[in-house]
Amino acid sequence: MEITKLTTIQKDVLKEIGNIGAGNAATSMSELLNKKIDMQVPTVNVVDFDEMMDMIGGHEQVITALFFRIQGEAPGTVYFILSIEEAKNLVEEITNQNGCGLLGEEFDEMAVSALQEAGNILTSSYLSALSDFTNLNMQPSIPYLSIDMAGAILTAGLVELSQVTDYAIIINTRINYLDSKDGIQGNFFFIPDPHSFQKIYQSLGLHNHE
Repeated sequence: MEITKLTTIQKDVLKEIGNIGAGNAATSMSELLNKKIDMQVPTVNVVDFDEMMDMIGGHEQVITALFFRIQGEAPGTVYFILSIEEAKNLVEEITNQNGCGLLGEEFDEMAVSALQEAGNILTSSYLSALSDFTNLNMQPSIPYLSIDMAGAILTAGLVELSQVTDYAIIINTRINYLDSKDGIQGNFFFIPDPHSFQKIYQSLGLHNHE
């Protein structure tokens, strides 16, 4: 199966999985933030690693990244990526405190915990939706947080993967606060191990569709 050429049906199914995951995440995020929020999934697609880097601003862009290793019947890797400003805004929404520190001497454990909790909610929600559709068991590891240039974060994680696969499923995620015009745009990259791509699509019954 050529994973770089998704059919319309495959894109629609992945988008529906993303929307269900976002709906589940919105419920949990609303409880965490104690306010009504809406989550949208504007696009879902398969991209190569160079496109991943371009989407987040290039190799030298400083980003906040949560990394998960996915265990189970369709193992893989997940990155949830936010800009520094978006990460700060999310932490402030969760903690109800301004001026959270994410860089250098300002780095604090409350901010780390808040981001890890948000990443856990999103990752678990999306994986739960994917598991329900595919009947495949997928469980995330504990989250690992990195704040650095995109090239430093992603290259280290992708070097080994690039020997066997060059593609990721990208789910753009937007968190909207219903009592505010502000929102947060994050990128959710799911990189299935090579055999997992085929297993996921076969489980969805889409491998023969044109």
